Amino acid sequence: MSRVDHSICPNLNINRPLSKDFTKPVLISILIALPIGYLLCQNWLDSFAYRIDLQLWFFMVAGFLALLISLVTVFYQAIRASGVSPVAAIKAG
Repeated sequence: MSRVDHSICPNLNINRPLSKDFTKPVLISILIALPIGYLLCQNWLDSFAYRIDLQLWFFMVAGFLALLISLVTVFYQAIRASGVSPVAAIKAG
């Protein structure tokens, strides 16, 4: 079993649980939004004279981008918060 030297990457301990906690709601919201978005787009596109078929990858790319943005935001905020002194954070609040 290998050990990770957390002095090199101290944010690893906090990023993993945070990313898991934020990934689940994002994935659930994507699963809820995909069929609704498909139906709304299909109904809207049916009113045009020129028709296009909706492809699954349109929605998969949008869901992936939403997940990526949420993960980048969590990592950025965790790294930013880990560099702040607790005393400074209390004084600023």
